[in-house]
Amino acid sequence: MSEPFVPSGFDPPRSLVADEFRLEPLGPQHNESDLAAWSSSIEHVRATPGYPDGQWPPPGGMTAEENLADLTRHAADFEARRGFTFTVLSTVSGEVIGCVYLYPSSAPEHDVEVQSWVRADHAHLDDVLADAVRDWLENAWPWGRPDRHGR
Repeated sequence: MSEPFVPSGFDPPRSLVADEFRLEPLGPQHNESDLAAWSSSIEHVRATPGYPDGQWPPPGGMTAEENLADLTRHAADFEARRGFTFTVLSTVSGEVIGCVYLYPSSAPEHDVEVQSWVRADHAHLDDVLADAVRDWLENAWPWGRPDRHGR
């Protein structure tokens, strides 16, 4: 039997707050803003470290219903402790400006795969977000061998 993604007594953090953004668990309530965020920035997201396979985001986009199903899946993973996806919200506008994904790594040398992206019009926050997540992982999460895709 494989180890659980997080220990049974671990209470996963539900937020991270920085000057220009805050994280909260991604869910169906973010559908419209999430869809607008990534669909306006497909090429930028695909060029972000951590998206090497070219499979996401889909070049043709998704319908609102397809995106809602994706958000519902991520929310279910969070509640089941199988993976943790956070929406990145602007502290100014409250709009979705990105996402952070924490999922089990399939590579034996890593225990968590960390991916993040921001909208193209917030590209200046790519490294800021990645660095904040790095520190958050070190201080608030139980993993010690993250795959941060070269970040």
